[in-house]
Amino acid sequence: MARFTYKMPEDFLLKVSTLANKTDEIIPRVLEVGGKVVRDKVKSNLQEVVGKDLKSKSRSTGELIKALGVTPAGIDKKGNHDVKVGFDEPRSDGKSNAKLANILEYGKSGQPPKPFLKPAKSSSRKACIEAMTKKLDEEISRL
Repeated sequence: MARFTYKMPEDFLLKVSTLANKTDEIIPRVLEVGGKVVRDKVKSNLQEVVGKDLKSKSRSTGELIKALGVTPAGIDKKGNHDVKVGFDEPRSDGKSNAKLANILEYGKSGQPPKPFLKPAKSSSRKACIEAMTKKLDEEISRL
């Protein structure tokens, strides 16, 4: 069996070791960039469906769109880093933004569904990954 040894360049090893020490700083910044890409797509889709194809005048106040945001990066129960795109609670009228978003997404009796979350998830995937990759490359180049 053939055997060989390859020595990694010193500057590469230095960057990798520095990256390991700064992972907890870099990962949140990378995830927040990706979260913003998804949030923007969800917002765009939401603006398209709110108040469209109604039998009567829209009662939209714009509060649901304003409540859309991205959480700061955190660590879940399994130890994975993540950000969440969602709605702040509660509304000024006491109703739940999550409930209204769910009704829009899936519909209810007498109200057809107007999906905006699921299409945003699938259509923003590639752009999200590209944005996070670019941000990670920027962070690594600063090391």
